[in-house]
Amino acid sequence: MEGVGGDDSSTAAAALNQRRHEVSRLFQYYLDKSTPHALYRWIGTSILVFVLALRIYYAQGFYIIVYGLGIYILNLLIGFLSPLVDPEIEPSDGPMLPTKGSDEFKPFIRRLPEFKFWYAITKACCVAFSMTFFSVFDVPVFWPILLCYWMVLFVLTMKRQIMHMIKYKYIPLNIGKQKYGGKKASATTTSSRAD
Repeated sequence: MEGVGGDDSSTAAAALNQRRHEVSRLFQYYLDKSTPHALYRWIGTSILVFVLALRIYYAQGFYIIVYGLGIYILNLLIGFLSPLVDPEIEPSDGPMLPTKGSDEFKPFIRRLPEFKFWYAITKACCVAFSMTFFSVFDVPVFWPILLCYWMVLFVLTMKRQIMHMIKYKYIPLNIGKQKYGGKKASATTTSSRAD
């Protein structure tokens, strides 16, 4: 009789594992489908951040959660803006950032790709939103001090990152495909129609 009960629980566990695997595959399928739609992904995350901000505003608490989320996003932003191979830390024989104008062009490869950056921010916002439903995380703090401290951290971190960008001459943001103007037409060769 005990063997029958043991088989039943192992069958239930196997069914649960199979269901979990199916849900995981379905989630990964939709995550993969969303990869080329960066604008819509960021719009969805912005809506989630707005809902989180409304939740914090109406609850008048959970400021420590928002502070932790801000520090985490700042850390992700540093990874997003940093090159994969930092010339300051580890000189490598592989692809590096060009340091002179005569160096060969090498594409900027991020330490944290855009999709992983978006996914980490979205997960963090979901976790922060769910934490606001538990009163144990509502630690009483004076939020203006947290805000000022976060702003100081942001300014100092971005200053250091921008100085690194200037020193190694790279721009981590690319806005669309680069367009080369080629030869510019002179004013005498342009024709205007009078009719």
